[in-house]
Amino acid sequence: MSQEPAICIRGLVFHYGEDIPALNGIDADIADNTYLAIVGQNGSGKTTLVKHLNGLLKPSAGSVTVYGIDTRSATVGQLAHTVGYAFQNPDHQIFCATTREEIAFGPRNLGLTESEVASRAQETLAAFGLTPFADVPPAVLGYGLRRKVAVAAVYAMRPRVLILDEPTSGLDRRSADELLALVDALHREGHTIILVTHDMRLVAEHCQEILVIHEGLILDRGPTREVFRHVDVLAQAQLLPPQITRLAGRLGDVGIPPDVLNIEEFCAAVHTRLRRKPQ
Repeated sequence: MSQEPAICIRGLVFHYGEDIPALNGIDADIADNTYLAIVGQNGSGKTTLVKHLNGLLKPSAGSVTVYGIDTRSATVGQLAHTVGYAFQNPDHQIFCATTREEIAFGPRNLGLTESEVASRAQETLAAFGLTPFADVPPAVLGYGLRRKVAVAAVYAMRPRVLILDEPTSGLDRRSADELLALVDALHREGHTIILVTHDMRLVAEHCQEILVIHEGLILDRGPTREVFRHVDVLAQAQLLPPQITRLAGRLGDVGIPPDVLNIEEFCAAVHTRLRRKPQ
């Protein structure tokens, strides 16, 4: 695993036209094999920021480098070998005649042999539970399935950096957990994961770090457990920690740690508290 940051963002400014500022000077390093959540309200600049990481947008000022590649001089196609991006709206991504072809498109364009492409597509169809829809046009599937197809198509490329923009939108809890389990496996293999989401439960259960963006600026950045303790800062961005973390925060006077991230940690803390002998 590289000791240099996977992504270096320096003085990043971006305007949609002359009068619509979206990013107002972003400086950040994203380490190799990080599992980072980028959170903020609609219009905060989250999606604008990540679209700079694969060259879909070019800086109005400042720079972005990805594994040493300056995105200002690289094409989206060149960056696609390193950065995979699943759009928030799957209909902006899906275009092939069948689900199998949709998933095979990326690996084929990476230059894999046809046997490798076929194997990668079949493996991905099975992993995402999409085999029954392999020969169905993805455009006619329901929204949740289209979302899975869009993420699966990027997953099949095994990019060094995987960006997922609201990946669980339209999915039920079981499907969302299954999808994130696959993403977690990629992270364990050494991939850098960037998750753009409003779902604080997903952030708590999967992400190592949080970057809070508000009005085109970084408002906070740090380990997940630490950032969720910055309640006042999150409130400024109109965000709340997960419900279980907020509940724990109200029980601090009875010995429950205020920074639990999930139900398992909460139950363990309660069990520990109940086992203590009264003073």
